Amino acid sequence: MADEGIVDIAPEYQRQFRWPRENQSRLIESVLLGIPVPSLFMAANKDGSWELIDGVQRLSSLIHFVGNEEQLEKLGFKSNLTLNSLDVLTEFNGSSYKDLPQTLKLKFSLRPLKVTTLSDKSDLKVRFDLFERLNTGGIKLTDQEIRACVFRGQFNDFISELSENEHFNAVVNLPKAKESDGTKAELILKFFSYKNNRDNFEHSVVDFLNDYMADSSVSFNYKKNRSIFENTFEALASELPEGIKRGNRKTTPFNLFEAISIGAADAIEEGTDIRGKDVETWIDDEELTKLTSSATNSKPKLKARIGYCYDRFK
Repeated sequence: MADEGIVDIAPEYQRQFRWPRENQSRLIESVLLGIPVPSLFMAANKDGSWELIDGVQRLSSLIHFVGNEEQLEKLGFKSNLTLNSLDVLTEFNGSSYKDLPQTLKLKFSLRPLKVTTLSDKSDLKVRFDLFERLNTGGIKLTDQEIRACVFRGQFNDFISELSENEHFNAVVNLPKAKESDGTKAELILKFFSYKNNRDNFEHSVVDFLNDYMADSSVSFNYKKNRSIFENTFEALASELPEGIKRGNRKTTPFNLFEAISIGAADAIEEGTDIRGKDVETWIDDEELTKLTSSATNSKPKLKARIGYCYDRFK
């Protein structure tokens, strides 16, 4: 089904395949021994295809073991899996699928694999909730990685493209672990959602971002928002050559990112040149520190910290 495109392993999920060869080999050994494999969870799409929700490690491992050249290439594998670290079937360490005896190949191909398929959900926000509830494996996706799977389309591609913007990357300093887990895209999503829709923010950041991404997937002014984004981060990269940070910290606090970037964007949109406003000095102000520290997920705090930066830029 994966080979024929009936089961869709989204590209965002493919990038999350992180099992080492030992884990993959143990899964194959479990199948060969007849040990039940945990269910795969799929969601049915309107065209009748299935979208993988939970089980990317298992399904990818199976394909790695028995897949043809085209399947392997699609998932980024150079060759079929060679088994290692087997605890029971030790005589097959170093073997690939083609090396197995015919009887064992037959057993492998006939083993049952339980698949639970969720009915089609027209509300993508409901599907996000299902992804999140089922995302219980040892290697969890971040909220933004789930959004990238659920809200696929032009808007998701747009924020993914902007995450490679040189000025944005000069301004945002992330720990290495967060450079490829969707954090960049989520910060850009926050930038647009708080810039354009902060009056509707209540308390739950996850729900707010889901709602905005769902709405933007239907209607979004790409030309206008691209211009605002590019002008803002080009100016910030000039004004903050070491990025948005506080004191001796090397990484960018997310609440401070929101305040600085959106305050700057609001000022720029009104025709203000934000360069030469001594940001590196007042970014450590006591008032701004209070507004971006502890219990900050409220509409008044959000508006206050953006407003503070906007006033300083003006």
